[in-house]
Amino acid sequence: MNKCNGSRTCVNLFGTLLFFIDLQVRAHCGGTQTTLDDVNQAAREIHKLGENQIEKGAVPGLAIAVVFQDQVVFAEGFGVRDVSTKEPVDPDTVFQLASLSKPVGSTVVAELVGEGKISWDSKISDLDPDFAMYDPWATREITIRDFYSHRSGLPDHTGDLLEDLGFTREEILHRLRFQRPDSSFRSHYAYTNFGITEAAVAATKAYNLAWEDASEQKLYRPLGMNSTSSRYVDFVARRNKASGHVQVNGKWVQKYKRDPDPQSPAGGVSSSVNDLAKWMRLELADGLFDGKRIVDEKALTVAHSPQILTGFSPLNGLPTFYGLGWNISYDTEGRLRLAHSGAFALGAATSVLLVPSERLGVVVLTNAYPVGVAEGLAFTFTDVALYGKSTQDWLALFKRLFSNPATLGVFLGTDYSKPRVSPTPALEDSAYVGTYTNNYFGDIQIVEESDGLAIIEGPHQSTFPLKHYDRDLFTYETEGENSVGETGVSFTFGSAKKATEVVVENLNVRDEGRFKRLSAVNTQ
Repeated sequence: MNKCNGSRTCVNLFGTLLFFIDLQVRAHCGGTQTTLDDVNQAAREIHKLGENQIEKGAVPGLAIAVVFQDQVVFAEGFGVRDVSTKEPVDPDTVFQLASLSKPVGSTVVAELVGEGKISWDSKISDLDPDFAMYDPWATREITIRDFYSHRSGLPDHTGDLLEDLGFTREEILHRLRFQRPDSSFRSHYAYTNFGITEAAVAATKAYNLAWEDASEQKLYRPLGMNSTSSRYVDFVARRNKASGHVQVNGKWVQKYKRDPDPQSPAGGVSSSVNDLAKWMRLELADGLFDGKRIVDEKALTVAHSPQILTGFSPLNGLPTFYGLGWNISYDTEGRLRLAHSGAFALGAATSVLLVPSERLGVVVLTNAYPVGVAEGLAFTFTDVALYGKSTQDWLALFKRLFSNPATLGVFLGTDYSKPRVSPTPALEDSAYVGTYTNNYFGDIQIVEESDGLAIIEGPHQSTFPLKHYDRDLFTYETEGENSVGETGVSFTFGSAKKATEVVVENLNVRDEGRFKRLSAVNTQ
């Protein structure tokens, strides 16, 4: 089981990161204008730290780029793309960005807004009439802005488990209509990859473009981001790419492949730091690139503006926000900070941090599941550039943050590592065998195999052996981005001798993992 338990673990940290964005400025050295000498000093510091992290084995490989006053002042790779091949990382090495894709995608939508066929307040029901939420009123009223600011009312990370089970983007977006809201519409922040995905898909439908084509035509090609794509197949085809790594017995290994195409607008971009430096220049120049207008300034300014409150710093009481694809905060000098991180439990961790008033930006990409290196390096660089020194040991701080599941709000489920001392025997296998269903996850099957029962899930018919734990409770080992290790499968019986219901624990985060026997459903 991975140290980081899936996208719910890794991406839930973004709200927490807002607290640390404010935290970094609580001890500073004044509000003087940042100079090129300051930035070069910070670049030298980050270079030494990057080398040090590789020497320590903190991650297999990483790449960093820094922009200042519309110039790339630093771009370098460290370590290896893959621990097996030992090929070195350079500034053109392509990494999977995970949720750093969100602010990149927000830039694409801002360009479309600037063209005039849509606005941030365009209703999804007008752009994509087939889409529906659980509440008909929310279906009619929800906008691109609502989804991009995570204030739709959908529960945190809705749809991610459907992706793990192998459902397509279209199937996942269709099934969102069966997801009960977690809060009233527009009242609370809850991070949803597939909310942003629906907004992006709806936005590009107005231009009769697929999202992947729109990203290429409207952003990557105009900026000359020739190593950037929103398609997984393009990442796979790159010769100079960084493979994802996880730790096994204390060593980094390349074990998994992560295809994020279903949530491409939210997590499916792959790019190099050389390409992302061009994108940071565009963001910091209010939509201009090499003197040419690429993105409408007003549309981009809206994306960089607070849309919903996400919390307050416990140290200084300053509020933190989410914009449109961006985490937003202000330091004690009142400077806007734009940031986002990305993470795949199967092997990626990324971070970007911009200070628009200084036209300063840094991006860090790594090819390992998140351990805090990307954020630690980005925050250290920004401190040194702005204040002449680091105000915290950011690498140590983020390492502690990422090692504490409780801090990140991780769903861990029940601990089944210790077997029951005197378990009650199970019934005959035939009592459990059958097809069970619900609207959200569809059908699952409990089947007999040569060595016992197994559960079959999702459109790919993924099969997992069940291990008896106690009476009508079994366990199986989960897989995928949102894996939680061993999880429970419990059966309920009525008056008959066959189970009428089964609850799959890792799918039951908000009571969506309750399945009724199909024959019982058909007779109701």
